[in-house]
Amino acid sequence: MLKPLSYPSSPSHRPCLIHLLRIHSSHWLLELTPARVLQFFQTPFPTQPLRTKCGNQKSCPESSFAFKVISGAANVVGPSMCFENTMRDSLGRGLAGVGTNGQLMKTGVFDMYSGDIKLLLDFLKAIQSGTIVIVASYDDPATKLNDEARKLFTSLGSSHASKLAFRDNWNFVGAKGLKNESPFEQHLKNEAAKNKYDGWPEVLEMEGCIPKKMD
Repeated sequence: MLKPLSYPSSPSHRPCLIHLLRIHSSHWLLELTPARVLQFFQTPFPTQPLRTKCGNQKSCPESSFAFKVISGAANVVGPSMCFENTMRDSLGRGLAGVGTNGQLMKTGVFDMYSGDIKLLLDFLKAIQSGTIVIVASYDDPATKLNDEARKLFTSLGSSHASKLAFRDNWNFVGAKGLKNESPFEQHLKNEAAKNKYDGWPEVLEMEGCIPKKMD
């Protein structure tokens, strides 16, 4: 059984990090339009050495891998992923997935609005036992997501893949061969009354430590 060594905090109860840059009040996002978000990220910031892998709040023990995954912001800023200090960011629309067995093996970006679902299916079916999978959504993760793809994500430990809908936000870390549901998953519904952006829910950010050995 894969058990978390640290749990992700709710985005509504902690500062929101995007591309490893800290915004000191997540409520400030209430005042942002997608255009202002883009302007914010086009402004250069001084770089500083990371004190922990992936810039996480806590260091991970040697028996685990550090990760951080941040969903896209509306349809303006793409998602980003970090695994053991290796970054993948500014990824495209739909679902971005990374497969790793300790080192990044493969990265794929799959357009779930107008793309070919077969590309995602091929990616998921090729995942070998013991491989960790990291997924983040951007813009729309669900329009082309069929039952077969949803079941494949469920087999990796997802408890929300079956419920994903148009423009929902979703972060997920699972593994091939996982016997139980993954503890690393976030899902935020696209609801007009609750959305932070015009037509999209707020950014999701998740970090933690993935055990190197799975039962």
